[in-house]
Amino acid sequence: MKTITLKTDDSFFEKVSDLAKNLHLTKSELIRRAIIEYEEVIYRRHLKEQMKTASIRVRDANSKINSEFDETINDGLPYAR
Repeated sequence: MKTITLKTDDSFFEKVSDLAKNLHLTKSELIRRAIIEYEEVIYRRHLKEQMKTASIRVRDANSKINSEFDETINDGLPYAR
């Protein structure tokens, strides 16, 4: 296992120490879990942005298709009531 040294102020160190103690974890395990969790948050944000972009593309494509379809409504066929 590799070692990472982290420099921090006393306040942050106390937060990490207290949280680790309350969760019955070592500080190292707490930090490992926090980084893994943060990585998942970043991945979900990225996935959400990709879905948003794809949704906008589909919406724009559908709008174009609907517009083209609307142009064919009055293409010389009698209007049925």
